[in-house]
Amino acid sequence: MQISKKVVLHFPENLVEKPITYELVKHYDIVVNILKAKIAIDGGEGLLLLELTGTEDKLNKSLKYLKGLGIKTEPLTRDIIWSKECCVMCGICASICPSHAFYIKTPEMKVKFESEKCIACEECFKVCPYNAIRLKLV
Repeated sequence: MQISKKVVLHFPENLVEKPITYELVKHYDIVVNILKAKIAIDGGEGLLLLELTGTEDKLNKSLKYLKGLGIKTEPLTRDIIWSKECCVMCGICASICPSHAFYIKTPEMKVKFESEKCIACEECFKVCPYNAIRLKLV
């Protein structure tokens, strides 16, 4: 049975040019969806936010492989909290949301939020003028 996990990879500068996602696909039969990437060109740590899909056994083996390379892996544990009570339905969040987790439902023209689509890019709470969106760190 196929399952999906959202994980954050923190990797050292010496691995920036290594084909990490290729290895996951080829050797572990993992479907890799890159949700967010920050590659440190001038030194420092790189970051990948990935959605990995595969069997539980293959996911576990692939995560073990990444740890063996020196890549710190952690589950995505940040959630976006939307306060409907504070929201004025301006739609700014929907206009900036790359995954369409925030969207405008028509014909009502109301903002809706589907947390399972959220990739925790953090753009929505940066633009909300009413502080109706916040980041929950677990």
